[in-house]
Amino acid sequence: MAKTLLRSGSLDDFQAVGGGGQTVFHSALQVRETLRLRKQSALVDCLAIPQLNDEGDRVDWYSPIDGAAISWKAADERLRTRALHYLEGLQDSARTLSKKCLQSEKTAQQLFGALLEKALQFPGENHLFLVNGKPVISFWGFVSLNESAREDVFDCLRYVEQPQPEALPITVLPEVEEPEPVAIAFSEADAPLISAQEPLLNAATLPAEEPDTPPAPAEPAPQPAASKNHRPRWLWGLPIVAALAAVAVAVPVMIPSTQAESEPQVQTTEVPAQSPAPAMPSLIAALPLHQASIKAEPAVVKEEQKPVVIAAIPKDALVMDAGQMRAGTTRFLNGSWRAIMDISDAHSGKAPILRYQIQNNKGSVRLVREGNIVCKATVFSGLHQNGELMIKSRGHAQCSDGARYPLPEISCKPGDSNVAVCTARFDARTVVPLTFKKTGA
Repeated sequence: MAKTLLRSGSLDDFQAVGGGGQTVFHSALQVRETLRLRKQSALVDCLAIPQLNDEGDRVDWYSPIDGAAISWKAADERLRTRALHYLEGLQDSARTLSKKCLQSEKTAQQLFGALLEKALQFPGENHLFLVNGKPVISFWGFVSLNESAREDVFDCLRYVEQPQPEALPITVLPEVEEPEPVAIAFSEADAPLISAQEPLLNAATLPAEEPDTPPAPAEPAPQPAASKNHRPRWLWGLPIVAALAAVAVAVPVMIPSTQAESEPQVQTTEVPAQSPAPAMPSLIAALPLHQASIKAEPAVVKEEQKPVVIAAIPKDALVMDAGQMRAGTTRFLNGSWRAIMDISDAHSGKAPILRYQIQNNKGSVRLVREGNIVCKATVFSGLHQNGELMIKSRGHAQCSDGARYPLPEISCKPGDSNVAVCTARFDARTVVPLTFKKTGA
């Protein structure tokens, strides 16, 4: 009897795992019953009970034991640690039993062993609950979309704390006492004496500067009125002589030379005579002109444009609309389709025909075998990251005679004129071409 409802969800949000050509979810009740018959009550109580809705697209998961249920995130660290050790012990028991069944000669035992090997897979920590402290897994036999089964099933429950960075040692320097100011007293005897009569800067201590430009000749000072204490006339000419001497030092002068000792002459430097300007070349009246000619450029041969051949789109073919694919939608897949595989059925010798009914990436597939045996299954579709259209089924098709018919995984990519080029993949070694045709019903 079902107990507390733990979680509900859509099957389109997860990916079923399995083994032996069958998914764990389609045999969930059989797996739990087989574990109960083998006295594996701890494993049975760990697996929630699934219940599909009428449409077959959603499933509710109920706790197999009574008690208050809390989520994994809401549990404290002590309960988590104890529950994780409990789950690891159950995993060891499941592995031992799975290996024993896989080594059996019976096909049913081998199938159970293959399913049990993937039974404890679940999407993540949000699907694990603690009921009276015991762990219960919902959506077991599933993983998240576009993910594969984890090697360590409970790896998502382990938290690895990041090591804290070591603090750098802080060196405290000792305080250094500031030295006290020392007062130095001078006595009047030690202080240097500055005479009021002597200037602070003496002209004798300054460096002599060479004149950059020749000083202007000094104007003759006006002669003062005659007095009794007037200077001699030769003293008035001293400033003029000094100025002329300074000019002689700063400005180069002509070098004097004498032809005779008695008659001084001034030697002048001869300026070289300028060479006459070169004569202008005379113009030639008749230039050697040639008649101009136009050189013809080589003609560019244009390649003949080949007409664009548009391939005819086959009637009722599946066309993968480029605009819809860029927008991430698959409205072009809505409707009824007939899929013909390039393979022969082992019993009838004819190519099996699958009839798909898809609307907004959800739908069903139907196959009619010989003897009017009808097989059905639920399918879903979507665009892969590489741009391919994927159509998958949830396990084998359930047939009216109780048998199960394996269904392929279909992938399509746009070809010429965006017509879908599809393949059907049964396993890693069996991949056959497949063609879609639009049907009215």
